[in-house]
Amino acid sequence: MTESGKFRRLMRRLEEWDRLDPAVRAAEPLAGRLVANPRLRSFFRGDATGSIPHAVATDVPFGAWFMAIFLDLFPDEGTRRAAARLVALGVVAAGPTGITGWAEWARADRATRRVGVVHAAANGTATLIFLASWAARSRGRHDLGVRLARLGGVLLIAGGFLGGYMRSVRRP
Repeated sequence: MTESGKFRRLMRRLEEWDRLDPAVRAAEPLAGRLVANPRLRSFFRGDATGSIPHAVATDVPFGAWFMAIFLDLFPDEGTRRAAARLVALGVVAAGPTGITGWAEWARADRATRRVGVVHAAANGTATLIFLASWAARSRGRHDLGVRLARLGGVLLIAGGFLGGYMRSVRRP
């Protein structure tokens, strides 16, 4: 079996895993409110621009956090400050990014929603880890901040794969 086949098989198992349904049901009311207003629904669908806001918004935290991880490879004080600022930017940008994602999730089918709650859990956990990285860096614990950012990056990649799968295979 190809690597792609293994990934798709894992995604199908997530889609069918009914133990995720309590989390899906818990998120549905809030996500539904995001798209209840016709103007907001139109915005979240990308009607005016042709681009779904979540697809664009993900670039900010993802880019900021991975640029911070790159800058962590350099030992000087200037890059340390820049990396800390990028980590903070990613944390701030994660809020609007998550909101746009939940609005898109609200229009998805049950199988996609199951994958979506795992995607949100991975990205939410990554955001908390990056917040801890920023806090460590702010307190002069740079090495801990770097290690946390690398851990957050691993979770972010996993969340990104889940999001990419939802986008490419399961169009709402």
